[in-house]
Amino acid sequence: MKNVKIVVAAVVLSTLSFGSYAAQYISVLQAQNMEKIGEATDTAKDLTSLQQKLSAKADKAGAKAYTITKTTGDQVMHGTANFYK
Repeated sequence: MKNVKIVVAAVVLSTLSFGSYAAQYISVLQAQNMEKIGEATDTAKDLTSLQQKLSAKADKAGAKAYTITKTTGDQVMHGTANFYK
């Protein structure tokens, strides 16, 4: 019986929302129906790192979603993202 309670408690806790969802990357088309709450720029050595940095900034801003609107560069990538709620 004690094991059942532990399993039930684990399942319940694993399904609870603690408000710590990461901002989700969306397309510019999807962003048209959302409210823009900010923007940010950053630099990185590659596109994957740039996306991770901009995603982290979106999370910090409390955004539910973000879209990368501009990227430039070869050796160093520069990018701009808009944040949405």
